[in-house]
Amino acid sequence: MPRPTAQKTTKKTAAPARPNEIRIIGGQWKRTKLPVADKPGLRPTPDRVRETLFNWLGQDLSGWRCLDMFAGTGALGLEAASRGAAEVHLFETDAALVAQLVQLKTRLGATQLQVTRGDGVALAGRLGAASIDLVLVDPPFDTTQYTAAVAAALRVLTPQGRLYLEAPELWGAERLAGHGLVAERHLKAGAVHAHLLARA
Repeated sequence: MPRPTAQKTTKKTAAPARPNEIRIIGGQWKRTKLPVADKPGLRPTPDRVRETLFNWLGQDLSGWRCLDMFAGTGALGLEAASRGAAEVHLFETDAALVAQLVQLKTRLGATQLQVTRGDGVALAGRLGAASIDLVLVDPPFDTTQYTAAVAAALRVLTPQGRLYLEAPELWGAERLAGHGLVAERHLKAGAVHAHLLARA
């Protein structure tokens, strides 16, 4: 039955954390809110994981060229740009998310961001070989593109570059070796396995 409208309750409950936004956690845009659309498969990298990743990388990414292959909310790419990256490519297939990213770019005055709509794996082929210092690969967990994404990332990655891979399972040494990669760091947070990888 519906609760009587005249009845008042004195017990207060804490408001739940808003699931429709996250914040940039470091750099010049620290605490900037990023909207999170209600879309299947959209799963922003958790704060703890983002914080750990940029602790691994070092907080100053001045001059770095970065690629966020499955941008979604743009959280990873924007964290890199916020920390001084000179060039950040954000690739995303969803038109509404692309529009959101373009709005964020304008609002922040972020000229280093380049937002492109399309399949990240295919679009990576347009970038120059060995031209990217950091490739961020964080696709929807149900994707079948992991192998193709890693191959595309390796084509554009500089010899000393780093590949960040977020997946629902651990990529072990044998699997990584098949791609010519080694794990420098690994973190498991809930269902997320975060890997920082380098060429073997």
